[in-house]
Amino acid sequence: MAAKSRKGSKSGKPQDIRNAKVHRDYHVEDTYEAGIALTGTEVKSIRAGKAQISEGFCRFHKGEFFINGLHIDEYAFGNINNHIPRRERKLLLKKSELRKIERALEAGGKTAIPTRMYFKEALIKVEIGICVGKKLFDKREDLKKKAQMRDIDREMKSVRAR
Repeated sequence: MAAKSRKGSKSGKPQDIRNAKVHRDYHVEDTYEAGIALTGTEVKSIRAGKAQISEGFCRFHKGEFFINGLHIDEYAFGNINNHIPRRERKLLLKKSELRKIERALEAGGKTAIPTRMYFKEALIKVEIGICVGKKLFDKREDLKKKAQMRDIDREMKSVRAR
């Protein structure tokens, strides 16, 4: 008897790795999809879900765009040539996109932060957001809106149940 396919199962499909802090601490103005230069053991660790982008940030260095603060655990079955967990990794973008991002960052008050890392077919992509930091009162307003939406949802459910 043939083995069952894992195509539709949750364990067979790698999950997105998201940065939960971005929408709490920043206003995301624009997003870009970038490729990332990785080694083989890094890809295997990401497929296993062993990566964190919550402390990541992006910057230009000698005309190239790099991501820093991205943590990818060492591959469990790797050998002595395993990768370094925290290192600078090059982001792969078109020149026109690089120019747009560089102009936005030079304007001041903005930063480039990874919002999520995901698989697009066999490739690993990183979504980069051009962000502006939120003030304390902005965060409080967001919390008030969430509380109001929860109350509205509760009321709607109670009305439907009657």
